[in-house]
Order: sequence, then structure tokens, then C-alpha cells
Amino acid sequence: MKKAMNQSTLTTLLNGVSICALLLMMAALFAYSNVSQRLETAHENRYELTYNANRFMNGSAYLTNEVRAFAATGIKEHYDNYFNEVNNLKNRDQGVAAMQKIGITSEEQAMIDSMYALSNQLVPLEEQAMEQVQAGQQSTAISYVYGTEYSAAIAKINLIKEQFLDALSSRTLQEVESLSRIANVIRVVMVLALVVVGVLQAFSMRVIRKRILHPVIAVRDQMGEISQGNLSAQFQWEPDSSEIGMLVASIHETKQELKKYINEIDSTLAQMARGNMDLRISTDFRGEFLPIQSALRQILDSLNEALFHIHQTAQEVSDESQRVAAGSQTLSDGAVQQASTVEELFAGIQDISGQVERTSGDADQARKFSVEAGEQLRLCSQKMGTLTSAIADISESSQKISGITKAIEDISFQTNILALNASVEAARAGAAGKGFAVVADEVQRLASKSAESAKDITNLIAASVQLVQYGTSLSEETTQALSEVVASAQQSADLVGQIAESAQTQSQSLRQLTEGMERISGVVQTNAATAEESASSAEELRRQAEKLKLSVQRFRLRQ
Repeated sequence: MKKAMNQSTLTTLLNGVSICALLLMMAALFAYSNVSQRLETAHENRYELTYNANRFMNGSAYLTNEVRAFAATGIKEHYDNYFNEVNNLKNRDQGVAAMQKIGITSEEQAMIDSMYALSNQLVPLEEQAMEQVQAGQQSTAISYVYGTEYSAAIAKINLIKEQFLDALSSRTLQEVESLSRIANVIRVVMVLALVVVGVLQAFSMRVIRKRILHPVIAVRDQMGEISQGNLSAQFQWEPDSSEIGMLVASIHETKQELKKYINEIDSTLAQMARGNMDLRISTDFRGEFLPIQSALRQILDSLNEALFHIHQTAQEVSDESQRVAAGSQTLSDGAVQQASTVEELFAGIQDISGQVERTSGDADQARKFSVEAGEQLRLCSQKMGTLTSAIADISESSQKISGITKAIEDISFQTNILALNASVEAARAGAAGKGFAVVADEVQRLASKSAESAKDITNLIAASVQLVQYGTSLSEETTQALSEVVASAQQSADLVGQIAESAQTQSQSLRQLTEGMERISGVVQTNAATAEESASSAEELRRQAEKLKLSVQRFRLRQ
């Protein structure tokens, strides 16, 4: 396995350098902030020092100008301004105090002291000049403030002022420029650190993509192929000493181990399918595959033991089936002879049973006919009774009809009278009652016809009543005769029924005997068939035992 830097080490190294660069950039940023503050302070100090130096110098020049103005003009205002500056404003003292507070060098302090000394030398001259002005001797005062001594001191003071301002400006400018150079250097360092961080991040992304992401994607795809059972898929990554390389080595080893296990299982099962049970599991399975190895060994052991016992059992079954086949054949021959004898006996009983069955059937048929004849006679008797009742109803209705015809005759008589009255009234009416007279004539003729019809109906009903009475007497006699015939038919039916019951009893007894013989014959036939089937089954069992023995013998078992 080739050597390679670990991805974690490389990532840690790149991240460490990036973090260092970031820390450097943060330190530079902090330093730049500090230098910026110092530079701003330096600019402020330079301005303040220059302002206060000018304030100090302007204060001295203001005193000189006010003294000279007072000496030349004698105006009291210049005198007051002078002492206001000396006693109240004190610009010189405040300017020096402000510069000392900000910070000045010893050389600058010496210059200030020199200017103070020269100014102090001029104070007596200025006081004498102001006293001379107050005394009215302005010319003397002017000689004091414009004299050689005073002018020489002023010249020295101005020279020192210029030297002080130059030294102060040079020093503060140098400090500002120094801080500016430091700030520029820090800015360059910050830019370089930022560039280094960017380059490192780009390089880190490239390294991660090339040495981590691409291998991880390839490992993911390969594991997907393995999960689908495809162990022959190409895997181009080579193992090395890095983490990804060791993962690649594990995948290669996993594929080799799985192929080895599958080849072992496939070879073992193929030989088992060909009947070779004399096998040993030579490959050492590992981890979660140990139960598979143990299961294969148990299967081989169980199959060897089971097939060995099956072989022994098949031999025993073959021997026993031969003996069973011989006994079954003997039993089959005896059962066939017994079935033949029972069949002949059953045929004789069946003939007798058939004759008795026919006799019983004839008797039963006669009984049925007698019962039906008696039933018909009873029905006739019932019908005659119904006919007698109907004739009585007809006679009663005829009586009612006679009453109705009487009513019709009365109605016809009344109608005839009404028609006569109508004719009389029509005759009285004359020509106006001619139409009504015609109607009255028609009504009279209709009443006459109704009366004649009522008489005819009365005659017919009288004849019908006589015939009905005669029919009633005949139906009563017929009903009585039929009752006697029904009684005789019932006695005949009872006798025929007794004969039929006796024949049925005999037929039932023979039927039970026939059924018993039939069951015996069926049992004998079943026994014979069973014996034959047993003999056939025993022979088939013997053949199957031989086949089983031959089938088991094709397996090569362990000794």
C-alpha cells in the first residue's frame, strides 16, 4: 500500500495555516486600529502644539505691540490691554502649560525657557516705558521700547521662536510620518494575510474536492452497487495509507470476502444439487457470516444423517412391502370368492323381494283406488247436499220473484190508470194536448205489455216452483242413497287397506333383508376391492420403495 498523507492531517494543516493567517490578519487589524488611533492623536497633538506655540508667541508679540502702542499714543486702552494679558488672559503661560501637557522635548523646553528669560528682561523696560508715558514723557518711553536693547531682545526672541516652531513642526511631522509608515506596513500585512487566507481556502477547496469529495462520491456509488448485489462493478480507486485510502481498501476487501463467501456457498449448493453430500466447508467465514457457515455445516450434517436414515428406512419398507403384497394377494383371492357367493344369494333374495314388492304395489294401488272411490262418493254426497241447498234457495227465490211480479202487476195497473187520466186531460186540452195524448197512449200500451209479461212470468215461476219442489224431493232421495253407498265404499276401502298394509309389511321385511344382503354384498365387494387395492398399493409401495432406495443411493454420503 502506497504512502499518502491523511486527509485529516492535510485538512488540519490547511485549516491551521488559514487560522494562523486569520489570526495574523486580526492582529494586524488590531495593530492598525491602534496605529490609526495613535496617528489621529499625533495629528491632533501636532495641531495643538502648533496652536499653543503660536498662542505663546502671539501673547509675547501682543504685549510688545500694546506697550509700543501705549508709548506712541498714550491711549489708556493699550495699557489696560497689556495688563489684561499679563494678569488675566495669560496666553503665554496657558500656551506653555498646554504644550507641556501634550508633551515637548527638553530642547523645546530650553527654547521656551530662553524666550521666557528674554521676555522677563524686557518687562522692566516695558514697565519704565509705561511709567514714562504716565509721567508725560512719551519720547523717553518710545526710546525704551524702540531702543537698541529692546529691539535686540525682540530679535533674539523672534529667532528663537522660528527655531522652536521649526523644531516642533519637524518633530511632530516626523512622528506623524513614522506612524503613517507603520499604518501602511500594517495595511500591506493585512492584504497579504487576506490573500494568503483566500489562496489557502481555494487550495483547501480544491484539495477537499479532489482528495475527499471525489473519493467519497466514488465510495458512495460503489456501496450502492454492493447494496444491489453487484460485486463485479469497476472500482478504480486504489488504496493508500490515508483515511479514504483505507476506506477504499476496506471496500476492496469486503468485495473479495463477499465473492469468496458467495463462491463457497454456490460451489457447495451446486455439489449438493448433484447429490454429493460428502462435503466440508473449507472457507473460514468472519463476523456476521459465521452463522451462515454454521448453518451450511448443520445442513450438510442433517442431510447426511437424514438421507442415511431414509436409505435404511427405504430398505426396510421395501422388505415389508413385499410381505404385505403377498398377504394382500391371498386376502384378495378369498374376498373375491366370498363376494361371488354373496352375489348369488343376493340375486335369489332380490327376485323374491321383487315379487313381493309387486304384490304389495298392486294391493297398495287397489287401496288407493278404493280410497279415491270413497272420496269421490263423499264428494258426490257433499255435492248433492249442496244441490239440495241450492234448490231450496231457488224455491225461496221463486217465492220472492212471485212477490216481485205482483208488484210489477200493481205498477202496471197504476200506470194504466195514469195513462187513462193523461188521455182524459189531453182530450180536455184539445189541440194543445195532442202530443201529450200520443205519449199517454204509448204509456198505456207499455203498461198493457208489462201486465201481460208479468202474467207470463207468474205462470213460468209457478211451473218452476213445482219443478223445484220435485227436484228437491229427488235430491233428498239421491243424497240418502249416496250416503249408504259411501258407507259401503268406506268398509271396502278399509278391507283393501288392511290387505295393502299386510303386503307392505311383508315387502318392508323383504326390503330390509335385501338391504342387509346388499350391505353384506357391499362390504364383501369393498373388502375384495380393498384387498385388491391393498395388494396393488403394497406392490406400488414396493416399487416406490425401490425407487426411493435408488434415489437415495445416488447421493454420496459421508462414511
